[in-house]
Amino acid sequence: MNKKRIITIAFFLIFALVSGQENSWPFTKCMETALQNNIEIKIKLLEVKRIQKSQNSILNRMLPSVNLYGEHNYNFGSTIDPSTNGRVSSNIQNDNFYLNAKTNLIDFSAFANAKKDKISIEIAKAEKEVVENEYKLQLLESYYQALYTQELLKIQKEQLHQASFNLDRITKEVTIGSKPQSDLYDMQLSYSEEENSYITSQQLYEIQKMQLFQLMNVLNVATETVILEVYFDENNLDSIEHTNYNPKIKRAEFQYKNNLKAISLERANNLPVLSAFYSYSTFYYKNIKEVNSFTDSFSNQLDDNKSQQVGMQLAIPIFNGFRNNKRIIASKIESKKSKLGIEQEKQELEKQVALEEKNKKNYLELQDKLQQRQKYAQASFTTMQAKFANARVEAIVYSSVKNQLLKAEYDVLKNNLQLQYIALKINLLKYNAI
Repeated sequence: MNKKRIITIAFFLIFALVSGQENSWPFTKCMETALQNNIEIKIKLLEVKRIQKSQNSILNRMLPSVNLYGEHNYNFGSTIDPSTNGRVSSNIQNDNFYLNAKTNLIDFSAFANAKKDKISIEIAKAEKEVVENEYKLQLLESYYQALYTQELLKIQKEQLHQASFNLDRITKEVTIGSKPQSDLYDMQLSYSEEENSYITSQQLYEIQKMQLFQLMNVLNVATETVILEVYFDENNLDSIEHTNYNPKIKRAEFQYKNNLKAISLERANNLPVLSAFYSYSTFYYKNIKEVNSFTDSFSNQLDDNKSQQVGMQLAIPIFNGFRNNKRIIASKIESKKSKLGIEQEKQELEKQVALEEKNKKNYLELQDKLQQRQKYAQASFTTMQAKFANARVEAIVYSSVKNQLLKAEYDVLKNNLQLQYIALKINLLKYNAI
């Protein structure tokens, strides 16, 4: 007897101590912390930056490419004399220098590639949003699972306190002989069951909080001091600006646009390309077989042998074995696939939202019934408590009615939390927002 009472008092002291050191974590705080710590999201963000840095604008693609070449070689035997362009039998040292610049004035592929690059950035952003959305849904479920248990513990704590009071009263009444010993056994059994139920819920609650913080990648928080908050005012959901939509649909739409640009890119390969070019070249030579031969100095030869060329080039594709036409057809098929992908994502979202809306409707239908049942259970318990105080009912009957009240209170509580959870989940699914 005394041992059980000591355990109960210890529980209350621990709970009071923890309550005095509350560390409140609303869902918004959990979500913000989790998004900052998630490694996969950080990887996706770096991928977005990588694609942004690798993007080439149209102006960048049209800038000329400039190359400088230098050659140093020896020709032995029959070769071409650079000074006369005649074939001679000699050994010649030859140094050649080239400067080439080329730019495409009209290149339809450059325009198509630039547009395709911009869409690639949007696809990468959508990929990041998909990961974030799935992570938020997982976090929301974990949070509310812990919240259900936390709110149940509040009810169980109050019931356990009442059970402790009744056990103490029955003990005194049995001691003075006003109650039979069987009532004390029944009350001890009832108290033991409620105490075990409370301990089990407390242990489950700590595990669920630990799992929640592990999911958030937060390992430096004493979870036993954490208190979860009932998240929001339901009226706030109506004020959300529905400018966003499901990131999976957004990703599918950008993939479809990307495939359309791929068709344009393949078609651009069939169009002419107009280029402008400039080249500058010079060379130095020396006949190394004839020791006494006269050779101009290096600087003089570079100046005398210089040559420049400026021109324009028009390349018109005529025939490539129908290879490009096949690539265009393949790109069209790929675009049709991606268009169906949009419809598939929309269908999956509609199915998921329809299920959640049905669940919401069911919980709303139950809400009044559960509240009415709670009202009846409270009235029954109040009556039974008066009868029990006057020794008109046995302890086991009293405990049974009290447990019915406990279940009724928890059912109402959980139903309300389920409605909150579903409302948040629907907003995450439809708008990727809380």
